[in-house]
Amino acid sequence: MNYQMLGSDTFPIVQITLGAGESVQLERGAMIYHDGRVNLEGKMNSNGKTGLGGMLNAMGRSMASGEAVFMTTATGMAAGATLGIAPANPGKIIALTVDETNHWRLNTGAFLAADSTATYQMVRQKVGKALLGGTGGFFVMESVGTGTMLASAYGDLLSIDLDGRHDYVIDNNHVVAWSSSLDYHIEVASGAFGLTTGEGFVNRFTGSGRIYIQTRNVRALAELVRPFIATKND
Repeated sequence: MNYQMLGSDTFPIVQITLGAGESVQLERGAMIYHDGRVNLEGKMNSNGKTGLGGMLNAMGRSMASGEAVFMTTATGMAAGATLGIAPANPGKIIALTVDETNHWRLNTGAFLAADSTATYQMVRQKVGKALLGGTGGFFVMESVGTGTMLASAYGDLLSIDLDGRHDYVIDNNHVVAWSSSLDYHIEVASGAFGLTTGEGFVNRFTGSGRIYIQTRNVRALAELVRPFIATKND
């Protein structure tokens, strides 16, 4: 993927340059602009399945994981075609290398774009993780193929490297992406459902690999503004 980051570090956009016939996959609604030489097509996010089975597969995974039923495919109609994209959330964007030795799992809402050769599949989580975690419901995104994948965060992005010598515990709502080589378990942060410290559920990572975390928490923001939102009873 031939791309460059434009704008500030906090509120960047990605400008992608496409060759004739070259395609990238985008999160639905991510397109800001293009130069008129890009074809946009909405396709069912069905892991290769087609027809009614593909639609049911896409809808079922959407209800279980929160991912979009449709994904946008952008294709260059001429060499040098340009396309600008951005995530819905305000924050940094990171490029993840996907190849035989580097695969990633992404939290819900983190996927922004990828080469046509580097997509993701939905991997079913264990029931305990799905019910208690904030990382994709019953499914979690896992990269496949080779190429570049762009992920976005709310706020800044920091990386944590684990060498297998000890575990690392991170609030679910701050996890953006992690190496598929890492194992993780959902657990209560402390006390009765985390009520004594306010963290609720956390991810405990074990093994060797990298974790990307975001410095802000969308759920915490929602709780902050909730008292100021008018209701029918107000």
